Amino acid sequence: MTSRGTPLDRELGDLEPGTAQRAQLRARITDIAWTAGCAVLALWAVWSSVGAVRGTTAWVYSAVAWVLLAVALTARVAGRHRSLH
Repeated sequence: MTSRGTPLDRELGDLEPGTAQRAQLRARITDIAWTAGCAVLALWAVWSSVGAVRGTTAWVYSAVAWVLLAVALTARVAGRHRSLH
């Protein structure tokens, strides 16, 4: 409504369903989530490797962390490749 109280033609807002901005937002949030997940897995892998070298952590934790990081990165690359084609 304008200041005089007459309704204006209602157009789609930036983040309403069906807009390009909504699709871009969803893709951006997904990208941020994947990046955060991979960063956490990478930190865990490095931290557990350092702990294994020092003898405070079992090598199994390090191996699991590296395998999970590899799986996550592979899934991310495959998903990105699939979305581009």
